Amino acid sequence: MPHAKVITRPVNPQARAALEQAGTSPLLARLFAARNVLSADELGDSLSALLPHGQLKGCAEAAQRLADAVQNHENILIIADYDADGATACTVALKGLRGMGAAADFFVPNRFEHGYGLTPELADIARTRGAQLILTVDNGISSREGVARARELGMDVVVTDHHVAGRYVPDCIIVNPNQQGCAFPSKNLAGVGVIFYVLTALRAELRGRGHFSGSLREPNLAELLDLVALGTVADVVPLDRNNRILVSQGLKRMRAGKMCCGIKALFEAARRDPRKAQPFDMGFGLGPRLNAAGRLDDMTVGIACLLAENDETAQQLAAKLNSLNQARQEIEQGMLADVLADFPAALPAEQMTLCAYRADFHQGVTGIVAGRLKERFYRPTFVFAPAGGGEVRGSGRSLAGLHLRDVVDTIAKRCPDLISRFGGHAMAAGLSMREDGLAEFERAFEQVVRETADESLLAQTYLTDGSLDAADLTLPCARELAQPVWGQGFPPPSFADEFGVSRQQRLGGDKQHVKAWLHKDGGEYEAMFWRCETDLPARVRVVYRPTVNEWRGNEELQLYAEYWEAA
Repeated sequence: MPHAKVITRPVNPQARAALEQAGTSPLLARLFAARNVLSADELGDSLSALLPHGQLKGCAEAAQRLADAVQNHENILIIADYDADGATACTVALKGLRGMGAAADFFVPNRFEHGYGLTPELADIARTRGAQLILTVDNGISSREGVARARELGMDVVVTDHHVAGRYVPDCIIVNPNQQGCAFPSKNLAGVGVIFYVLTALRAELRGRGHFSGSLREPNLAELLDLVALGTVADVVPLDRNNRILVSQGLKRMRAGKMCCGIKALFEAARRDPRKAQPFDMGFGLGPRLNAAGRLDDMTVGIACLLAENDETAQQLAAKLNSLNQARQEIEQGMLADVLADFPAALPAEQMTLCAYRADFHQGVTGIVAGRLKERFYRPTFVFAPAGGGEVRGSGRSLAGLHLRDVVDTIAKRCPDLISRFGGHAMAAGLSMREDGLAEFERAFEQVVRETADESLLAQTYLTDGSLDAADLTLPCARELAQPVWGQGFPPPSFADEFGVSRQQRLGGDKQHVKAWLHKDGGEYEAMFWRCETDLPARVRVVYRPTVNEWRGNEELQLYAEYWEAA
């Protein structure tokens, strides 16, 4: 296997000392100090420590307009995105608004029929459904024409979104931490986080108007935090301190059994224990099942699952989501096999990008396949599928250090009649373009990346927390490492050490996994090497994570190998 760069995170010694002095264990103090935590105050997860909604530009105006709609019994239609963030955001909006006495309903566009965001066509649909106010969640910042059409039809629009705005934004009330002029300190809220903030502002506005009295009690918005946590983790936004509070509070509700029926049913479908809920469960168990609805079918079924008011209904809908996810996995594996059949085992060293297209590809799964190819070949990758009307749609995945949306923006400027629509961020982007323009795009993609980045981009890098003493290679230590909320932007700890290999065995029907027993400083440790096709030498250098392996009701320490090389 090719050698990667293994780098140790620098540790702020003053922060480390301050954390230890405040009672944090030496190991966690070292890990937190390497992740820019400067004091123990930043480790608390109290809701009172959340950034105030008053700092979020447009939030007060949105609360006032929504409060008017609530009190005037206007019909509010929520327009959601069709991913897990959009589904949780829609559910949070609907539950929150109805809990405050609003007349609210939702519509989620179909990926294949309506495209993305509030389009003019969706504005027409909203009007036929009697909407007086449109509320977007997790979309809308690029919907200039759709908002204009809605206003032409006599509807007001409030946009809540977190995606980066283009040059032009819609003419309406906008709540988005990433819009120009917004001083909100956290730019990392997911769409579900933004609408949760809007609801807190709306509740305060209605409280000030004396709205909650008699039979209408003020809703406890903390009851929505299981959904906020799921959408935040599933959308892979950076877990800064504000997001860690939201996720931590949601996890506490799940572990205590205080989650909605839909999330409970998704845990059951994913065969995971909510009493031990971790961000990993949401990112790799619950999130993909929700996303499968938007990828293959219609996210309405996902939202219906999250809105279910009893276990039986939730379980039926979660079973359908589970079936969709299995179908998604089969489609993905078939597409991946087709692509790999067309490519050599290794790409030429000078080739910096990868593009794939076949006429039978499924556009709902292109992003996942692009991610798999990126991992395998370690190249920025786009995968395209037919979209009808002489167009193809592509999803791309990038490497750290290359801003993919900016690359597509450059291609669109150089080839002005090639790309019809695009969007995205640093690590992922999507676009629609002419079907006969694939070769032109492939050339332009390679050229722009070559100009933007050097070949060091293609050297896989593992950022680790250095060596771990044998005294810390224990089951209690692995349990301690499992407690904090790790995730995007606040990565779980990984370590790099040399070990001797005492014995090993091949696992799985394809014999592609290795279980090995490693030894260091007198201790022996079981380790798993996934997708490992060669036998290990007598000594290895390993990048690994200590994990708690549960087996037949017992817990044991197991090292999860992320990378290895001969020592």
